[in-house]
Amino acid sequence: MTSPSTITDRVAEMHSTMAAEPPGQVMGAFAREQAELAAGGVPGGIAPAGTVLPDAELLDVHGAPTTLYAAAGEGASVLVFYRGAWCPYCNIALSAYQEQLVPQLTGRGIRLVAVSPQKPDGSLTMQQKNGLAFTVVSDPGNAIAGRLGILTQPSQEARAAQLQLGLDLAGVNADGTVTLPMPATVILDASRTVRWIDVHPDYSTRTEPWQVIGALGNLAH
Repeated sequence: MTSPSTITDRVAEMHSTMAAEPPGQVMGAFAREQAELAAGGVPGGIAPAGTVLPDAELLDVHGAPTTLYAAAGEGASVLVFYRGAWCPYCNIALSAYQEQLVPQLTGRGIRLVAVSPQKPDGSLTMQQKNGLAFTVVSDPGNAIAGRLGILTQPSQEARAAQLQLGLDLAGVNADGTVTLPMPATVILDASRTVRWIDVHPDYSTRTEPWQVIGALGNLAH
């Protein structure tokens, strides 16, 4: 049996598996949070195309200092903002990007960089668990996500549910806060200018690989 091809299908498959289990108070909290986020839509203040991102200090998977510009390379790049290795939706998305997006980008000389606020050991876990061949970095303090206007925090109910599951974001994130980036995909050109941005306030949805390829094709014309 072949695995679902799109991220949407893979998430639906995960949800169907979860639906077979008792719903529970914890899962209900996450479902309500997702519904509220979806209803709220993309917030104002998201950085528009044409925004130039300044360089920012990052950490690689081993905790060594690096920068946004070093990770992105000299040409165009695709930045993927995700919540952390603990997030099942992030694992599904990054795994799909490895399978479907990396081969397309490599052929065009475009780097893929995954960015999260988690500590470097979480980045390493994400990279190893999903066999990711692209760059995974930590952005302590969400500096880049903040400049893009995509910062958010879990609802109080979702935060309580996370703690009930043993997930304390304040201990996972490098800056000791519970602030997270909304899942987002950004195409930068060689001048570090945002050419395309796709933001998902509802973290159960993600940019599909084909959407990134389509956006790159449109920008090339």
